[in-house]
Amino acid sequence: MLQLSSTLLNKPVLSLRTGNAVATTIAPVINPNNLKIEGFYCQDQSKRRLVLVYQDIRDILPQGFVVDDQEVLVEPSELVRLQDIIELNFDIMNKNVVTATKKIGKVTDYATEIETLYIQKIYVAQSIFKSFSGGNLGVDRSQIVEITPTRIVINDPLQGAPARAPATA
Repeated sequence: MLQLSSTLLNKPVLSLRTGNAVATTIAPVINPNNLKIEGFYCQDQSKRRLVLVYQDIRDILPQGFVVDDQEVLVEPSELVRLQDIIELNFDIMNKNVVTATKKIGKVTDYATEIETLYIQKIYVAQSIFKSFSGGNLGVDRSQIVEITPTRIVINDPLQGAPARAPATA
């Protein structure tokens, strides 16, 4: 099932041991190489910025993220395997989306597959002129060609569209 980014952020992290919220999700830790959410930055009751790793999430409910205990929240410096990704500080929001020939717009939202936490779709706000005719554009992950620190390159959405037949007189 796909969920928009807004349903994953500012949600409580619920401990099964205590039955209470132990933190709140702030932002995702996104791996730009495969668009997987590796975890979430969280803020606990003492206002520390910690990381909740994807593998430690037991369930994602409308009420929040379910974990075994507060002990699964760790300092970012303790995550040796994710250190390169954490240092990149990749944020997909507001990235420019372009094709080989033109600028399409900026990322305004994304949809994530809840079971795997892979970003499956990005939603792009087009320029004002284009938005009158087409509105926002949904781009599937299979259309993404390259991700750089400043932009996302996609296949042209109109590429491969059938040519129109000439008008008959």
